[in-house]
Amino acid sequence: MKKSSSTNKHYKDIKLTPLPEREIEIIGTITAEKMSLMREKALKKLKDGLELPGFRKGNAPDTLVAQKVGEGSLLEEAAEIALQEEYPNILEEHDINPIGRPEITITKIGLGSDMEFKIVTSLMPEVKLSDYKKTAKKVLAKKPEESEATEKEVNDVIDTIRHNLAHEKVHSEAGGGKEHNHRKIEESDLPEVNDEFAQMLGSFKDLAEMKEKIKENIVAEKKLKEKDKRRTDILEEVIADSTIELPKIIIEGEIEKMLAQFKDDIAKSGIGYEDYLKHIKKTEDDLKLEWKDTSVKRAKSQVILNTIAKEESISPKEEDVKREMENILKNYKDADRFRVRMYVETFLTNELVFQFLEGKSEK
Repeated sequence: MKKSSSTNKHYKDIKLTPLPEREIEIIGTITAEKMSLMREKALKKLKDGLELPGFRKGNAPDTLVAQKVGEGSLLEEAAEIALQEEYPNILEEHDINPIGRPEITITKIGLGSDMEFKIVTSLMPEVKLSDYKKTAKKVLAKKPEESEATEKEVNDVIDTIRHNLAHEKVHSEAGGGKEHNHRKIEESDLPEVNDEFAQMLGSFKDLAEMKEKIKENIVAEKKLKEKDKRRTDILEEVIADSTIELPKIIIEGEIEKMLAQFKDDIAKSGIGYEDYLKHIKKTEDDLKLEWKDTSVKRAKSQVILNTIAKEESISPKEEDVKREMENILKNYKDADRFRVRMYVETFLTNELVFQFLEGKSEK
């Protein structure tokens, strides 16, 4: 709702120009009267932190303070305070919903004059949702394939375990350590598959019980993958049928997240990041360009989930958020609590939204 104009308005000549990728340019003027008041505020702020010879800190005469800091610096400080006070009023009057930090340029400023400015800011995503309940019901109506584990899959797991044990054995023979120089693994190094083998690996009564447990794990993993696939299918259909305009700041943020994860993965492998880029013959900008489509898809998915959560008033319980936060902070004691909370709230909200959509299929 737009604010009615009043005599207390200290800005004028506001011109709005929509830009690509959900950005807007705001050009306007702060009145000379406002700037005069803000110059006094700026002078007081700078004076409080200034100590001049012969005067106690904060007690120097205004004329000396202005001479010391310079009229240019004083006016810049006044402009910053003026925009801090008036920018929110401009946004409210013109129904602008910004996201992120605006880019501010002072285009004209002078003592006793109006101050002219240009602001470029990103806007919140614009979303026109499709009928997500209907989409979820349609996707979930398709019966998933029966999850079962074949004998080959069970045997493949057992063979992997056998080769891992054999590798540990020959590695130990070679003296262990980080070096991987050891003799070739022979068939005779592989442990025999029998009841003793099963009992050695865990609290299994015999080989049959171990195979049954492996089978259960394979089936559980397949069901989890199927569940994730159906959730992805729901999101992709909702995205395809909805109109979503994203600001570039959100896409760039998603790319930065992907880059941080990528650097973390590289570091864990023991390879230097710059060395890895040289090895694959790519720059960081090349990677960002390659990830653009994926980042847009990820960003749209999160915006859809956020919008549904808002529409349906879905949010996690505070006790659940705190419990998950403490679990993470136990393992990552130096993590920033605010960032951890944001992550946990997003994760739990997404899960609740999916549960809500899956519940719709039962009605």
